[in-house]
Amino acid sequence: MRIFLASVIFLMSFQLGAAFESPKIATQNRPGQALLKNMAFDEPYLDIGVHGMRIGNVAISVKNNGQFGLAGQSQVDPVTGNPAPSCIFPTNSGVEHLYVGAFWIGAIVGRDTLVSVGVDDYYSVQEFWADPYPAGKMIHRSIQPGNQFYSDVAKSEQDIIAKYTDTVTNSSYVSSDQYDGRPHVPLNIEIIQRSYVWSYSYAQDFVLFDYSIKNIGRKELNQIYMAIYVDGDVHHESVSGDAGWGDDVCGFRRDFPSNSPCGFLDTINIAYITDNDGDPSDQGMFTSTSATSVAGVRVVRTPSDSLKYSFNWWITDYSGPTGDFGPRRAGTPTDPFRDMNGILGTPLGDRNKYYVMKHQEFDYDQLFTGKNHSESGWLAPPPEAPDYADGYDARFLLSFGPFEIAPGEVLPVSFAYVCGEDLHVTATDFEEYFNHNTPEEYYERLDFSDLALNSVWASWVYDNPGVDSNDDSLYGKWRICCMDTNIIIDNSVEPPETTIVFGACDTTYYEGDGVPDFRGASPPPPPDLRIYPEVDEFSRGHLVIRWNGFASENTPDPFSGDLDFEGYRVYTSLTPQAADFTLHSSYDRIDFNRWFFDQSRNAWRLLDLPFTLEALRELYGDDFDPLYYNVDNPLYVSTPDADDTLYYFAPQDWNTGDLTDTMLIHKVYPYQQYPSTLDPAEAAVLFPDELTESGEFKYFEYEYVIRNVLPAQLYFITVTAFDYGSPGFGLQALESSPLLNMVSEYAQNSAETVERDKLNVIVYPNPYRIDANYQDIEGGSFEGRDALTGVINPERLRAIHFANLPHKCTIRIFTIDGDLVREIEHNKAPGDPQAMHATWDLITRNTQAAVSGIYYYSVESALGNQIGKIVIIM
Repeated sequence: MRIFLASVIFLMSFQLGAAFESPKIATQNRPGQALLKNMAFDEPYLDIGVHGMRIGNVAISVKNNGQFGLAGQSQVDPVTGNPAPSCIFPTNSGVEHLYVGAFWIGAIVGRDTLVSVGVDDYYSVQEFWADPYPAGKMIHRSIQPGNQFYSDVAKSEQDIIAKYTDTVTNSSYVSSDQYDGRPHVPLNIEIIQRSYVWSYSYAQDFVLFDYSIKNIGRKELNQIYMAIYVDGDVHHESVSGDAGWGDDVCGFRRDFPSNSPCGFLDTINIAYITDNDGDPSDQGMFTSTSATSVAGVRVVRTPSDSLKYSFNWWITDYSGPTGDFGPRRAGTPTDPFRDMNGILGTPLGDRNKYYVMKHQEFDYDQLFTGKNHSESGWLAPPPEAPDYADGYDARFLLSFGPFEIAPGEVLPVSFAYVCGEDLHVTATDFEEYFNHNTPEEYYERLDFSDLALNSVWASWVYDNPGVDSNDDSLYGKWRICCMDTNIIIDNSVEPPETTIVFGACDTTYYEGDGVPDFRGASPPPPPDLRIYPEVDEFSRGHLVIRWNGFASENTPDPFSGDLDFEGYRVYTSLTPQAADFTLHSSYDRIDFNRWFFDQSRNAWRLLDLPFTLEALRELYGDDFDPLYYNVDNPLYVSTPDADDTLYYFAPQDWNTGDLTDTMLIHKVYPYQQYPSTLDPAEAAVLFPDELTESGEFKYFEYEYVIRNVLPAQLYFITVTAFDYGSPGFGLQALESSPLLNMVSEYAQNSAETVERDKLNVIVYPNPYRIDANYQDIEGGSFEGRDALTGVINPERLRAIHFANLPHKCTIRIFTIDGDLVREIEHNKAPGDPQAMHATWDLITRNTQAAVSGIYYYSVESALGNQIGKIVIIM
């Protein structure tokens, strides 16, 4: 059991002032370990869930022990079997944004001060544990009908639910508080943790956490403060050591200008952490390994509106108090300075942790550490302040309270872990503009717009503004923006009279009604893809993409209730990153938007849903051509009982509605009908000929062929579904994420085809030439296609490809003298996209680079043994 614990948490004893290696270095130097789960009936079960690998753009691990992130440990997603991320943003970019985060809670219980934490700065304290298996296992749910975890009580596209308590006191699990000199004393609380993610364009860059905190003890918990602790190292995963985690900066942003012409400020209240300079290359440019993004925490719900907040950041010195620093206010007669054993930063022990959480101290941003803030009541900066200001291994704590929880009472808390792109705009800004004495110039060059927008959307998805969630006729907080307002002063009378003449005014809801929604408008669900690779007689690769669109076209939007499907788009990419997909083809229904001229606003407005051509001709005549009436030639409509109206018409999307052209998206069964007036289940029984062999309606079968692609290149393929938006709510058209149904495939014969037709193995490039520049597109892109992120030695990217392989075989390479150079075991599932393909990196079994010469290869499988030659010219 103690071996199990040693692999999951760091049981580190330490003494203040003793030399101590950073736990991050210790973790980095430790071999990677998978998460060990204990299924014993009487021992806590440690589980992990992974968000964002397909749904959303924040790939983050959550646990059932009050933690999120991995704290440097190598762990595996139990659902997919793939390596789990700590927090990668954007997904598949390789840019880390989190070492570990955790929930803290403290209270006064009788005369004692108690705090329970998921983890602290020494990563050895873990005071939340789940029940034994199976009760402690995390629960997965999804609102997607085709998802394996579909549930009608789900809130998001991926819900992960955990339950844990702080009641475990066994020293095998919970280490003693060595600062306070006592074992863990629980508050006796139970936490149900729910985390939610969505793939929608406006919601993909954050994760919402929703906690229900229950007092399961017999004593009232008084003066409760809660906090979110984040040690958020921001760096590309190819950068290790202090260069990765040792140059971050923390801060807090209260507001950001809204997009309103009236100059309103949006409240974002987000604690953030980012890299100090975005990690430009040595050439002074941002590259794929740069960390230009930012991550932060925003609290979106607490049990009370009248709260006291604190934001604190600090730098932990593991060798003693000398270099341990965090901003601290000087003492006053009413608020005396608390000496934490000479430590200015890291709060050790329950009492110090509680003090920091309740002290209502808002630290200045880390970039401003080099300035002297004494006149504002802060302690003078230490000599090391310039070094701290330009980036360090920092972490922050966002605290709020107080609350009271009686026995049996439950309190809700919700927060968002929010990410934003492109905080760092220009690669040379830090070098040119940062000065620790005057950091304002550099700070003003940081672009918080994406983080701010995502923070606002996180609060809106949590509680939809303008929506009455509980039928009490309250829709939330609103503000009015009036343009062209005139003030008229009449001086002909005494006293002068002032008249305000308002121009066009818009009312905008910016906060919800206080009732959680955890929902938003969604695009149609994307279809499941079937990819059929082909190679023609000229050795050209083709990828045939098939899908059935029944669910995409017949699933109503959960927000509006409309069947708002508009079309499909086919994309491909050479990487699994959402931003890298390029459009191949698009289909959308032929329909038109009708814009009307609002005289009160002196502007064109769109409020109606799109009209089909048939619907418009019913309104305006059989020969009506909507495109004739554009913005320069509007349609004038005069009615006796209403004001005259001007309209103009524009296509909704591109109106590429031809489904017969086989070079574009087309129907597989163009003349098939669908009995739409019947229930689908009833139609399937009455019209079996309308169904495919898999039981789906032929009417919804689509196909697109990607022609003449490189057989050597692994392609990532997706088909998205999009809608026409919600004009009444001001929402643009929404499109499903390309990652949701992404499939990877080579344009080669499948392993099934190879085995059925007993095809010969193909080896390429052959001969292999060192001067052929295979790592560039001009050289064929035969090399480096799997190096999606990171900087890799070109010698390690070399590749000779073996195609037309059976799914299970052994490849051996020999010298001309018969000496074994390399043996490669190829064993893939028959349907795996790489079942027919393998590579040799030109490294021998002795880890040396292969030299020029003639080599033999053999491919041994159940089909027999194939032999051939390879020529390498160095």
